[in-house]
Amino acid sequence: MDKFIRMVIFGALAVAILLQVTTAQTEHVVGDDMGWTIPINGPTAYTSWASDRTFKVGDTLVFKFSTNNHDVQEVSISSFEECSTDNAIGESITTGPANVTLESPGDHYYICTMGKHCKAGQKLAITVSGTDTPGANDLTSNTRAQNALPPPSSSTIVFASFLFSLSLIALGIFL
Repeated sequence: MDKFIRMVIFGALAVAILLQVTTAQTEHVVGDDMGWTIPINGPTAYTSWASDRTFKVGDTLVFKFSTNNHDVQEVSISSFEECSTDNAIGESITTGPANVTLESPGDHYYICTMGKHCKAGQKLAITVSGTDTPGANDLTSNTRAQNALPPPSSSTIVFASFLFSLSLIALGIFL
C-alpha cells in the first residue's frame, strides 16, 4: 500500500510538472524558411503564414534577417497600412535575427523600414490572444499592456525539469 501511495504522489507531481512545461511560450519563426525578407508574392506571404498560427502573450516572434539589409519596427495600424514609421511603437530593431516577445494581447503590426521593403510586402499583422482571465480582452490597449502577465521564463522550465529529474531519482530510490 505504501508503494502505491508513493506512485500516486509521483504521478501527480509528474503531471503537474509536465503541465507547467507545456504552457511555456511558443517561438514563431516569422515566414518559416523564407525568414523576414521581401516576399516574392507580396504581403499575402506573411498574411498566410500568420493565419496558420495562434499567438499568445508570452510567445516570441523570431525575425530572421541579415543586419543592414532589413529591420523590424512595430507600428500602429495606420502606419502599417501606409508603410510609414509616423506612429512607431518602441525602437526599430536593426540587428538580425531579432526576437520580439509578445507582451500584450490585441493586434500587432510590424514592418521593415528599409527602402520600399514594406510596400513590396515585408510587413506582418498578427492578433495576440490574452490570458484566460475573464474580461482581459475587454480592456483598453494601454491597460492591457500594463496588466499583461510576464512570459514564463526559461528558468521556470529549467526548474520544472530539475524537479522532474529529482522525482525520478526519488522514485528509483524508494520503489
